[in-house]
Amino acid sequence: MEVKLTIKRVPTVLSNYQEEGGGAGCGRNCLGDCCLPASKLPLYAFKASNQNKFAQEDGLPTDFFLNSLLLGQWEDRMAQGLFRYDVTACETKVIPGELGFVAQLNEGRHLKKRPTEFRVDRVLQPFHSAKFNFTKVGQEEVLFRFENGGGDSSYFLANVPNTESSHPPSVVAINVSPIEYGHVLLIPRVLDRLPQRIDPESFLLALHMAAEAASPYFRLGYNSLGAFATINHLHFQAYYLSVPFPVEKAPTKKIPLAKCELKSGVKVSKLMNFPVRGLVFERGNTLKDLGDVVTNACIWLQDNNVPFNVLISDSGQKIFIFPQCYAEKQALGEVSQDLLDTQVNPAVWEISGHIVLKRRADFEEASEASAWRLLAEVSLSEERFEEVKACIFQGTGLTESDEEDETNEESPYASSSSAPVASSHIPEGCLVLQ
Repeated sequence: MEVKLTIKRVPTVLSNYQEEGGGAGCGRNCLGDCCLPASKLPLYAFKASNQNKFAQEDGLPTDFFLNSLLLGQWEDRMAQGLFRYDVTACETKVIPGELGFVAQLNEGRHLKKRPTEFRVDRVLQPFHSAKFNFTKVGQEEVLFRFENGGGDSSYFLANVPNTESSHPPSVVAINVSPIEYGHVLLIPRVLDRLPQRIDPESFLLALHMAAEAASPYFRLGYNSLGAFATINHLHFQAYYLSVPFPVEKAPTKKIPLAKCELKSGVKVSKLMNFPVRGLVFERGNTLKDLGDVVTNACIWLQDNNVPFNVLISDSGQKIFIFPQCYAEKQALGEVSQDLLDTQVNPAVWEISGHIVLKRRADFEEASEASAWRLLAEVSLSEERFEEVKACIFQGTGLTESDEEDETNEESPYASSSSAPVASSHIPEGCLVLQ
């Protein structure tokens, strides 16, 4: 049977500073050079240690980052009416089936979401200051700065002048067109005006955010240009969803590595029995070890114009990479009209199994078969995927061994004992309950 979500409504108004022509320069309290350097923002400084230790060892409560800070501040912005619509009023259900795809009905999002302003056939494109970017966002949409504190403990300061930082601040801001509860953006070094391109420092920052949240139900995602990123200013997305994503439940097959490659502790697998082919990177002796391997894989994809999406899962310990070709198929006229009519652009969340539908008929008729059919159009063919995988391994310096592959590994989510446990901070009505 279907599992449905019913949530309260709150009034919303349009965000003040994400409209074109809504003013410029000083006086808007924006994230640009004119306003940000002289302002004060809350600061969450994470510990410098790269070890995979996810429990707090300092004075902050174990649930402070996610519950008290990020989600608490997100709810405050919701109460202020800063979102384009009320995502908590959207109907959500878990579709019956082995993988448990999650469907959400959001009939107005495609009308209120910012349109893409750049070519979809180039993964790497220069930053254009004249087009929308996050320096034009008002500071009321920022929750806090998120930066390396340089010490062995994480700490939080409620009011810190940006002039005290020796480098451009990285910030966490609300997504004014949210997909789910707690939907935020991590914007690395916002004043550096970086294009949507993964680099080692920024990707490690995203892993630290996942680790600080320390919840299996808080994930970060990345969309490259050509894979349905809509803003060419470097950012990661993140939100809280209280059920496993289908991709987290899918079995994987370990790719055996040469012994010399195992020093980092990173394990590499490929997805099995899932509509989109992808690679899974896990563990690592440190967050940096894991981040370096994945960053090198992403850099190869970027440099070779292969659109891709990334999901950071399991508190930063598991990362999925999905090379994809849906936009290319659209351009070539190879996607059937009925799929195009759904107006679903399969980015990281859709690929992972959380599908935002624009039409009630699609929502009511949603099934595992229909979700599978849509996502299968996203995937590279088996032959092309193997070619890309081989190049990724070459680009990351990994070498497959001649040992026999391990048998398929079941996700821990496949066990009923891993059912979600609701956070005490999060209103019960905002969770998908089973």
